[in-house]
Amino acid sequence: MNNSLGSIFKITSFGESHGPGVGVVIDGCPAGIVLDTNKIQLDLTRRKPGQSALTTARKEEDEFEILSGVFDGITTGAPITIIIKNKDARSQDYSHIADKYRPSHADYTYQEKYGIRDYRGGGRSSARITAGWVAAGAIAKQMIGQLGIQSKAYVSQVGDIGVLKSYTSSELKVEDENELRCPEPESSAKMIELIKKVKKDGDTIGGIITGIITGAPVGLGEPVFNKLHAQLGMAMLSINAVKGFDYGSGFEGVRLKGSEHNDIIENTADGVKTKTNFSGGIQGGISNGEEIYFRVAFKPVATIMQEQDTINEKGEEVKIDGKGRHDPCVVPRAVPIVEAMAALVIADFVLINQSTKLGH
Repeated sequence: MNNSLGSIFKITSFGESHGPGVGVVIDGCPAGIVLDTNKIQLDLTRRKPGQSALTTARKEEDEFEILSGVFDGITTGAPITIIIKNKDARSQDYSHIADKYRPSHADYTYQEKYGIRDYRGGGRSSARITAGWVAAGAIAKQMIGQLGIQSKAYVSQVGDIGVLKSYTSSELKVEDENELRCPEPESSAKMIELIKKVKKDGDTIGGIITGIITGAPVGLGEPVFNKLHAQLGMAMLSINAVKGFDYGSGFEGVRLKGSEHNDIIENTADGVKTKTNFSGGIQGGISNGEEIYFRVAFKPVATIMQEQDTINEKGEEVKIDGKGRHDPCVVPRAVPIVEAMAALVIADFVLINQSTKLGH
């Protein structure tokens, strides 16, 4: 089972949804970074369950503890170990599915692959483990922040309702977050209304998160198998419930001709720039100094409060009822996860660049 991400700035995730806790080990974080632990807690709070009527009612404060790798608030270069205790698991809520496979969950595939599974909230396959990723990402954010690089994200679509303005619009204040984390008030209100409706119906709805990386220098990424957009895609597609990833013009780019899509390069007072940014800040797998932007599509949460057909471990046809506490729409809580995963990828490439230039 592969539980690690990154090559130099490397994280290893541990824990299960209903175990004692979840967490992360960060290897390769440089020594000497002054950590603001309040920023780590802030991102964990943005991800935690029970924060609004739009999320699961599970109550986890997601307070973290750093066990190693930090002394007097400064990273030492040793592995950083962070643990977040589980306090409100309620494993009994899952006893009715102990031998049943939930539709569109990892129950069947996990059982077939390993011959054993933790049915309590999905165990290792639960989105609960992303709390550790967010904690690691908060440290990566502070590392790349020293270089003027920022990783931000926002909800840009729920169901058929999307944000009308471009991510480049000065009217979109991504920092001013509401409970949905959508910066366009008119669209946000409609999205919230939709989420509340599907929740009342015992159903769920999907959505899209737009991610933006600003301040990235030219040269992050490799030209062949370790392309920047490929690693961003792998990181995003590793997030639970993600069904799609595109960057720059993405799938919409197929509608354009080459003469319309090419980003013309020019010399400006601020250095080499492109007139447009259909490339999404990445060309040939390498960052070109423009803003990197991408979209991440999340499916409707698989657990619904309705009766469904399925089979049990014996292969018998049975009925299954959705019970417990679940998000009617995952995207509000997934925003800090997207930011964290992007920051982890960028932090790794920053260190890779430093190592490849040592011989120059």
